[in-house]
Amino acid sequence: MHLAQKAFRAYTIRMIKLLVLGIGNILLTDDGVGVFAAQALQNEEWPDNVRILDAGTFTQDIFYLFEGYDVVLVLDIVHCGGKPGAIYRLSEGELVKNEAQRLSLHDIDLIDSLNMAEMLHAKRPNLLVLGMEPGDFTSWNIGLSPAVQERFEDFLTAARAEIRALAEL
Repeated sequence: MHLAQKAFRAYTIRMIKLLVLGIGNILLTDDGVGVFAAQALQNEEWPDNVRILDAGTFTQDIFYLFEGYDVVLVLDIVHCGGKPGAIYRLSEGELVKNEAQRLSLHDIDLIDSLNMAEMLHAKRPNLLVLGMEPGDFTSWNIGLSPAVQERFEDFLTAARAEIRALAEL
């Protein structure tokens, strides 16, 4: 493909809009892994079609933010039964099939939030969760447990790869 053809193709293909949400409570040890990841990623250069937000403890009221986005990538802890620090990629379909997993994401049903966004905006983004198995998510502490801290750079690498793939970078 010639350079002019590549430029035309890039110009004519619509770039998706991606919202990356770091979810968690930084005061509860590993529960803050999604927030810490979002904060780190916010310090990097991303194209205009990618927005990275520290969503904190996330409430269903955040559904209004979904307007105009094609994909929402959530960074959070997940309870999949693995070793602390294990990294998981969960699709919306996997969350729907596993009711226990849906409720482990801060007791907020992301699927309901997406449905509310669809009712409000007549469109809903696709959902993808990149999560890490926590070691400690109940102790009051700012910072990550040793097992999760050891894998934090791997979590960031996985998040960057997902963002690049989803945003077609």
